[in-house]
Amino acid sequence: MKPLSVVSERLSQDQSDQSKKCPIIAIDGPAGSGKSITAYLLAKKLNYLYLDTGAMYRALTLKAIKNKVNTYDAQAMADLVGQTKISLKIGSTQGTRVFIDGKEVSSEIRSPLVSRYVSQVSTIKEVREYLVSLQRKIGSKGEVVAEGRDIGTVVFPEATVKIFLTANLEERINRRWRQLREKVGSLSRREIEANLRQRDLIDSQREISPLKKAPQAITVDNTRLNISQTVEKIRQIVQKALWKTGYSSEK
Repeated sequence: MKPLSVVSERLSQDQSDQSKKCPIIAIDGPAGSGKSITAYLLAKKLNYLYLDTGAMYRALTLKAIKNKVNTYDAQAMADLVGQTKISLKIGSTQGTRVFIDGKEVSSEIRSPLVSRYVSQVSTIKEVREYLVSLQRKIGSKGEVVAEGRDIGTVVFPEATVKIFLTANLEERINRRWRQLREKVGSLSRREIEANLRQRDLIDSQREISPLKKAPQAITVDNTRLNISQTVEKIRQIVQKALWKTGYSSEK
């Protein structure tokens, strides 16, 4: 896997044209659908860069909490994002290593407290505009697997392959409960359910870049699929699409 730094990539002069020339795989979907691990493992199989856009919003949210910045204050958050350096690097085993102003916060950004406020932070226009511009810089050279909630609709509308990954609410609750239990100890399933319902509502109804299925996106419901099965199903979709464009999907 190639290391990536949010601040070091060069912005393409023509994002739409560039995305047509170089493969970009966009994976959108609701919280708890398994986007992050699926995108990471798919990128590893393809030897592409893995872009965890959610980690960027979580990193800014964590900094706001630590600095006692009101996450509902759009101007304060706009000022904060302009003073923040967010860097992402591919971990040696799984997922993305996340750094704020040079300090690693990979575990901290997954806390329930950050989860409670991250959807609100992502509704702020100035925050989204700034982070989307950074995401496009990373994708400017292609060969990227990017995941989030507006990848195929806003960030990379000309993505080579668009996937909308989803699962039913009960399964997403189970997954998030297992994930957080391993990282931060005992958690209430009721709290997790309330958080997911709130995030679904905010993400789908926000005015700026709402969560929705992109045109031409292929829906993959992985309610009854494990991670390996999900990755393989999407890999086959990608392989077929890239074959049609003349790209080799594996190196």
